[in-house]
Amino acid sequence: MHRRTWGALALAATGVAASAGHAQDIALKPLVDARLRYEHVDQDGVADNADAVTLRIRSGVQASTGPFSALVEAEGTIPITTSYNDGFNGRPTPIVADPGNIELNRAQLSYAAKGLKLTAGRQVLDFADQRFVGPAAWRQNEQTFDAVRVQYSGPGGLKGLTVDAAYSWSVRTVNGIQGTPARPQSVGGDNYFGIIGYATPIGTLSGFAYLVDQDSAALSGFRLSSQTYGVRFAGSRLLSKNLKLGYIASYARQSDHARNPNHYAASYWLGEASLTAKVLSATVGYEVLGADKGVALTSVQTPLASFFKFQGWASKFTVTPPNGLHDFYATLGANWKSRGWVSGYGLGATFHRFDSDRSSLHYGDELDLIASAKVKRYTLAARFAHYRADTFATGTDKVFLTVDWMY
Repeated sequence: MHRRTWGALALAATGVAASAGHAQDIALKPLVDARLRYEHVDQDGVADNADAVTLRIRSGVQASTGPFSALVEAEGTIPITTSYNDGFNGRPTPIVADPGNIELNRAQLSYAAKGLKLTAGRQVLDFADQRFVGPAAWRQNEQTFDAVRVQYSGPGGLKGLTVDAAYSWSVRTVNGIQGTPARPQSVGGDNYFGIIGYATPIGTLSGFAYLVDQDSAALSGFRLSSQTYGVRFAGSRLLSKNLKLGYIASYARQSDHARNPNHYAASYWLGEASLTAKVLSATVGYEVLGADKGVALTSVQTPLASFFKFQGWASKFTVTPPNGLHDFYATLGANWKSRGWVSGYGLGATFHRFDSDRSSLHYGDELDLIASAKVKRYTLAARFAHYRADTFATGTDKVFLTVDWMY
């Protein structure tokens, strides 16, 4: 949609809320959050390191009356330092994809009643674990969608049934207003996403479909368009008063879609188990993004995912290699609460071993570490990522220091 259209939507949102106010009161909720982050990148083969200090601020308001609500939110990212390659300035450092930006992040109208929710406009979409569709919230500029979404939780005889479906005609990327054809601000296309789930006593069984239409010739020549159909089972069980077992299993098949000139089919697998105690937790998992013929972009691709959640914080696998990817990972964590001015602490370590799906290649290994603390409305975190390359990409160290604040 054009800017005029979004301006009209924002005006309509205000008008709807105001008109409804004649019948009943309008509840106004301010939306404000901010993140200050320092990101350091030391990458083999690049002479200069990247040191990025950026501040991201989002502000807006939600007006609600009865089952109706309207939300408008702006987003701005300010580069406090400029000694890094933001993807557009061409500086001779590794890329930190947080360019300066100011834009309309969300503008949506919603209706929610009796287990049904309808949302139209620019919005955040997150499906399941965000492996295929998510807001990429780690980056300062959030990924949002111009879309309509229907969410249903079945009452009565349909208790346990959930339906979540969306159609998106434009994806607003993390590149912001500086976007170029190769790194666009938005990507048009007819995207369809859907999950149907049924809750059982031991977990939720879901069937899903993600039809991604990256309708841009400059963006990999349409080769990121795909259709993915699969099933997922996720649940948890209490083993004792203070010990919980969690489990996830998923399988999907992906193939070319829309104008993609590549003809391929590849499989996706995920198996994960976790144990969570009062303070300590442990997770082990194995994820496979399969390959077809060893040609670029004929392996399982997830261009709309929240990448930072998967395959390590060094972000070496945002595009799946031609020979696919196997990721064995194990995490140990500790989280505990406190009654002092610091209300919570967290520590964590994750190891990844990356291998190919075909040709028996060992890509490399990664170690990710985190320490965090919760102080009133602030969350402070320090992260470190060390990727040791074997046959894929180059060795990279990253340091992240973040302060998040939410009203």
